[in-house]
Amino acid sequence: MKKSFKSKNYVLMVYAILVAVFLYLPIMFIPIFSFNSGVYVKFPLENFTFGWYIDLVNRAPLQRAFFNSVKVGIFVSILSTLLAVPAAMAIARYRMPGKKPIVGFMMLPLVVPGIIFGVALLSLVNRLGITLSLATVTAGHMVICLPYAIAVLLPRFEGFNRSIEEASADLGENPWWTFWRVTFPTIFPGILACLLMTFTISFDEFFMAFFLSGTEVTLPMYIWGQLRFPSDFPSLLALATLILTFSFLLVFASLKLGQISPKAPGLDSAGLEPKDFK
Repeated sequence: MKKSFKSKNYVLMVYAILVAVFLYLPIMFIPIFSFNSGVYVKFPLENFTFGWYIDLVNRAPLQRAFFNSVKVGIFVSILSTLLAVPAAMAIARYRMPGKKPIVGFMMLPLVVPGIIFGVALLSLVNRLGITLSLATVTAGHMVICLPYAIAVLLPRFEGFNRSIEEASADLGENPWWTFWRVTFPTIFPGILACLLMTFTISFDEFFMAFFLSGTEVTLPMYIWGQLRFPSDFPSLLALATLILTFSFLLVFASLKLGQISPKAPGLDSAGLEPKDFK
């Protein structure tokens, strides 16, 4: 008899656990040493302390870098999502010559190393005479985040039931209000997942910020600059712990939103009464 797909495969389970341990066990040492009172990373630990976390509050450059990353992340997430919605809709619904090569070209930043794009964009910015600033960092992050945004939204449009849009059009609604009252509520969980995912990617991105930032540095650039000072390393471990927790929560929320099944809005919520179909 064939094994059921629902039966447990203990070999794969053990393999998955080993992979998870290999990937995440080194990361678990970061929060452990962030509560150590000693400056050096070593066992045995000295005393338990929150001092390194309190020290972060008194660092004005750190706060400026943090808010710079937040500003860039907000702009990147909103712009990426606004551009990804029509792009994903066009890819999922319309036939066009050379569609597969075009989509492959759009997804290229997912596989090309960030340092390549960083050098290329820096050369372009210098050739155009544009001053390096948070605006150039935002443009660089857009290159990285837009393919992720399209990849998150594309399954929403591919699994979308277009019959409710056709019903809206049959009842005299124009395409603009059909999108806002029928399509948008259905893909809204995907849009939220897209916003959270792109914000997380932009917030943690280093290569583009390294090549394209000017005097206003982002948080990854600040961390990289402080690695030269051994006395600041415990504070960086505390900062890294906060970033890991923040990023994990955002990615977890994004994945949960992405798993919400796209349901067609009720006829009443779309402005269509059941009696109209009688």
